[in-house]
Amino acid sequence: MKITNRPVPDLTSAIWHKSTYSGGEGNNCLEVSYAHPELIPVRDSKNPSGPKLVLRAAAWTAFIDDLRRNG
Repeated sequence: MKITNRPVPDLTSAIWHKSTYSGGEGNNCLEVSYAHPELIPVRDSKNPSGPKLVLRAAAWTAFIDDLRRNG
């Protein structure tokens, strides 16, 4: 796996979306932002001001596909 130091997008005005699987409480779930077409920023809903993980769109799609297959 190749790791590079790429610039992190400015996420200060990002609109975050909770998973539809998080239930009504909104605990213990991920939030994603779709403002950047090639990148998917992800954060912990319990710590919205904490660190964010930024994935390439293809990596996010592979992650979601794997979750669906292996639930």
